Amino acid sequence: MGLERAFADEPAFVPYLAAGDPSYEASLAYVEALARGGADVIELGLPFSEPIAEGKTIQNAIVRALEAGMTPDRFFEFVEDLDVDVPLVCMTYYNLIYQYGESEGPRPFVEKAAAVGIEGLVVPDLPGEEAGPLRTACDEFGLDLVFIVAPTTRGDRLERMLEQVSGYVYVQARLGVTGARENVDDATEESLARLSDWNVPKAVGFGIKTGDHAERIVSAGADGVIVGSALVDIVAEGHENGDAVGAVADRLEAKARELKEGALRGGPEQPQPERT
Repeated sequence: MGLERAFADEPAFVPYLAAGDPSYEASLAYVEALARGGADVIELGLPFSEPIAEGKTIQNAIVRALEAGMTPDRFFEFVEDLDVDVPLVCMTYYNLIYQYGESEGPRPFVEKAAAVGIEGLVVPDLPGEEAGPLRTACDEFGLDLVFIVAPTTRGDRLERMLEQVSGYVYVQARLGVTGARENVDDATEESLARLSDWNVPKAVGFGIKTGDHAERIVSAGADGVIVGSALVDIVAEGHENGDAVGAVADRLEAKARELKEGALRGGPEQPQPERT
């Protein structure tokens, strides 16, 4: 387990794309473009037919990926085919994890994920109170388990997450579902303050669209930013317009660079070398 290393030296940029959207080969190119643009960790969505935490943008991406033939086994092949040198995290729903393999339970899925190079899991519909078996499997195979903390997550539920989280915590910047926004919710600072005692990096997501948004989030105390819908929008637009894969990949790389540079601007100033 070691996703923390991605946050060790500077604010991290964590992009999300649905694996297989809009096609297997195009999606490989798009994920690799994010790595070139400065991604420190990449969250790969394993499509699930009932994505309850997702807004319309990512729901549509999941539909495109499912229609293109994405399955758990195809997802693992996808990870193996990627040519990137950054940590990969699988974001999916617990039913797919629990039902994978010949026996029920999360262990077969986690074992396969570790074998292909996945370093962590984000499971939006898994409450901390029921995460014990998955946490045990992650410990066995060396994966981090990332929890999503909403602005309303408090009390015993928050403490239970604290006991089991590793890698980083996904701080939900606002209530609702995923989706790019023109403004960043002011509740972010309050959410980060509630987690100040957690000895794990805090990455903020939900609604981040621009480099300026990323700068503001990091300035508020985040260790990194998570961006999904703004990137999925680029994929969707390119698909709808029939644009060449290379052109869409270039746009994704440029947006990734903008977001990474914004995150860096929000962090502490780097020491300047002494002049001689």
